[in-house]
Amino acid sequence: MSAMRMIAGLFAAALALPAAAQDFSAVSEAKEWGLLGEEKARFEAKVVDLLCELAGDCPADCGAGRRQLGLLRAADGALIVPMKNGQPLFTGAATDLFPYCGKDVEVDGVLVGDEEQTPAKFYMVQMVREVGAAEWARANLWTKDWEARNPGPAAEKGPWFRKDPRVNAKIAESGWLGLGLEADEAFLKEYFQ
Repeated sequence: MSAMRMIAGLFAAALALPAAAQDFSAVSEAKEWGLLGEEKARFEAKVVDLLCELAGDCPADCGAGRRQLGLLRAADGALIVPMKNGQPLFTGAATDLFPYCGKDVEVDGVLVGDEEQTPAKFYMVQMVREVGAAEWARANLWTKDWEARNPGPAAEKGPWFRKDPRVNAKIAESGWLGLGLEADEAFLKEYFQ
């Protein structure tokens, strides 16, 4: 009986090896941010259009850079959502991943989220390169892209979101709170006068 248990135990251990071998943090060089449930993760993946993967809505060229992109991880087929790039601005990673649309890449960054509160972690990509390439590209293109699209506001002092024409148009339309200009006026009167 104990020989059977030992054989069963060895068989179960052998089946568990592939799962244990998927330690995506082992070779990661990502910088930790000290966020909830954070774990380093470096892996190979295909850059995909998320709406195409999830809903079958698949325009050419990943929607010409106007779509949220995802990473279809090669090791296990998991669809990873890269919600942030390597900048401290909490901007998305689509600008950094768009040049790799449909290509196999290697990414390095951190998965973030508490397993009890957020069972699906999101990914903060810090570096990306095509599979087989020697050099990494830092995932920090968002600000440069914004400045190129908004040269006038970019030349002014202050953070980008205070100068962004789209942000300012939305505030002018629906107020700082997003509840309308009257709600803003009442709020300011009650709390700041």
